[in-house]
Amino acid sequence: MSKPITFVTGNAKKLEELVAILGTEFPRKIQNKKIDLPELQGEIDDICTKKALSAYNLVKGPVLVEDTCLCFNAFKGLPGPYIKWFLERLGPEGLHKMLTGYDDKSAEAVCTFAYHPGGEDDQVILFQGKTKGEIVSPRGPRDFGWDPCFQPKGYELTYAEMKKEEKNKISHRYRALDLFRNHFNDKDEESPSKKLKH
Repeated sequence: MSKPITFVTGNAKKLEELVAILGTEFPRKIQNKKIDLPELQGEIDDICTKKALSAYNLVKGPVLVEDTCLCFNAFKGLPGPYIKWFLERLGPEGLHKMLTGYDDKSAEAVCTFAYHPGGEDDQVILFQGKTKGEIVSPRGPRDFGWDPCFQPKGYELTYAEMKKEEKNKISHRYRALDLFRNHFNDKDEESPSKKLKH
């Protein structure tokens, strides 16, 4: 019997969304654990890989970590992986105000899941999903990060204004988890690609 996969998060909403997106057919049990991992700097792939290795060293079994970026095109990809601190200090209104004076309000939401299968010699596998959109004046509930100020391309609603089911069909997190789910459904866990993008 396969060991459960430990999703490293203390955020109940993230766990709820992950379970909803993976669905009841997902072949492995997911449990969550709050672990304080080092806050790393650098490029997103490196950050995710190192976070997964740190988590594996603590859990000693299969682990899944997530890193989310919000990349402003006017800022050449920043705040990117540092969005957490920008959001904490500025809130959704402040993120929108950062682009005052810039014509380009476009952005890309990027979610990367890093999975360590749990064996001593296993490699970390990255699953990355992206959704294009724009930064708008915040609208909708304020209970999930920067969702109120991100409006996906082709939609009139922000992530925060969308029904969960609708958001979960197009979000950057959905795209990354879709790759993760397919990885297990393909039964090809022994010879994975190092990085899968959607």
